[in-house]
Amino acid sequence: MHTPSPPRLTLEAARVLQGMLRCEIGPGLTERELDAVEARFGFTFAADHRVFLSAGLPCGSSRWPDWRDGDPEDLAERLARPVEGALFDVEHNVFWHPAWPPRPADVSDALRVARAELESAPQLVPVYGHRYLPGTAGEYGHPVLSVYQTDIILYGNDLADYIQHEFAGRSSSLLAHATVGFWSYFIEGGPGIDVSLPTPFTPYATSAQEAVDCIRMLALERLIGRRHHPEQLIEAGLTALVLDVETESLPLLAGLSASEHEQAEALFDQVLDDLGLRDALPADSTDLPWEEARWELVRWWLRLIVNGSMAPGAGGDLITHEGWGALARPRSLMPLVDKTEAYNDWEETRSGDRETLADSIVEEAVRLLAGTWPPQG
Repeated sequence: MHTPSPPRLTLEAARVLQGMLRCEIGPGLTERELDAVEARFGFTFAADHRVFLSAGLPCGSSRWPDWRDGDPEDLAERLARPVEGALFDVEHNVFWHPAWPPRPADVSDALRVARAELESAPQLVPVYGHRYLPGTAGEYGHPVLSVYQTDIILYGNDLADYIQHEFAGRSSSLLAHATVGFWSYFIEGGPGIDVSLPTPFTPYATSAQEAVDCIRMLALERLIGRRHHPEQLIEAGLTALVLDVETESLPLLAGLSASEHEQAEALFDQVLDDLGLRDALPADSTDLPWEEARWELVRWWLRLIVNGSMAPGAGGDLITHEGWGALARPRSLMPLVDKTEAYNDWEETRSGDRETLADSIVEEAVRLLAGTWPPQG
């Protein structure tokens, strides 16, 4: 099926997006300035990135690259970071791309081969912090990627969708897909976590109430626009059935075969009706999108982290993207976001133990769950 292309970004639309950023916006870069940046650093901006920077230059935060007056060494380091992060994982985390020649036994030789292979990888250009757009001259509509070593996540269908999601809490209903060589591997088949995909948790319910709670949380995820694999809905139904939750529709949902997966959504809705859950779901009644539902989900995701049903890094990414970002960045979640950033940041993990950083995410989740809800601040 053909995936609709996002509309081309205009100067007017870019200025509307920049109004969502809550930061100072300086004069836009001229065509001459943009050309000079590309010539100096040896890359090209994608067409929508170029329009965005022409409309205005975000400033006042070190997370926004200052393409006009920024430190050239800092800008060069930002541009090099995706490749250097991949090389860090080659050296320290046994990463090796399956399309590369066989890995040499000696680490220095492996790094030499990997660096040569990475020279042909499409250039990623920093947008904000660790968020990158492929530097594809004249092209619109590439997804924005969050890049930490080889932990690479889709953060928006395109530049406009990314801004709306990260800074305003709203995103497109279109499904995002990686579109450039090499980096797409991590989204489509590698170790990266794509937060637009179904929540990666393992079943955990041991009581009827926990099984019903899980069904409610899946319903809340659908409410805010998250997707589920049919298997997740079927497994939730089967778990509830085994734990003696009784409705007429549960056996139908739990008994679906692989060839009947297209029926899972409709039967899941029947289960919600039979359990009286659909009418009890919170309304979208505040200025923040699905505020009450998101806070419930953040608490659930924290529980999944604590009980081991979801990896700390994956849970932290999910809460950062769907919770903290969409809830106008509450200070109460900032420690968890910071610990997730540290877990994902290749510069931090150079000198630290990633397992220790994962443990710190779990500890922060325990602390949050022990306090009032929603947490104050």
